[in-house]
Amino acid sequence: MSEPGYTHFDFEALTARQRYKLLIGTVIPRPIAFITTTSREGRHNAGPFSFFNVLTHDPAIVAIGVENYDDGRMKDTSRNIRDTEDFTVHIVDDALAAQMEICAVKFGPDVDELAEAGLETVPGTAVISPRIVTAPAALECRRYMTLEVGKAREIILGKVLGVHIRADLVDAETLHVDQAGMDAIGRLGGNSYSRTRDQFDIKTLTVGEYEQHKAARQVLETGAAR
Repeated sequence: MSEPGYTHFDFEALTARQRYKLLIGTVIPRPIAFITTTSREGRHNAGPFSFFNVLTHDPAIVAIGVENYDDGRMKDTSRNIRDTEDFTVHIVDDALAAQMEICAVKFGPDVDELAEAGLETVPGTAVISPRIVTAPAALECRRYMTLEVGKAREIILGKVLGVHIRADLVDAETLHVDQAGMDAIGRLGGNSYSRTRDQFDIKTLTVGEYEQHKAARQVLETGAAR
């Protein structure tokens, strides 16, 4: 039973499509992994995936959920990663959005999405997957493991071997990344995206700082009640 003001959905009573709609509408914004891979025959492939995030830094692991076709066949991205063991994740900025969307078209395996989108690439440093030069950042990854948790998607864990960051966006000494300059976009539900230009800071307090804030708030509340 839902509490007043909320609607509860029992996922066991829903179809896969219904669960999908609720998940992509609530888990927002989701970062986008614009992934390039290379087939065993040397053909390049590119596609965006929003079931993506970084999981840990030691070792550095990212996770990508790659949807299968309705008949259970793997997409080119999944197959290429299994065959070659590597891939490159590009962070998508606002300027790259339109070309990323071209690469989301369900072309056949013989079509080079990068060429269709007019994206320039250079060879990878530690992987055979190409790197998109206009992306603000690119993580070169080696397949760590693949989790087959259901027929809908494969969950691919990748170990980050290195990252390319545009020089004007990172301080090589402090390793501080200019997050506003990254201008990354995120995925929402339906056809919607979000920008990361509206930012604010919240400092994580120590226990001591929290207690000081709590004591000060209590003093103010006590004074206001008099």
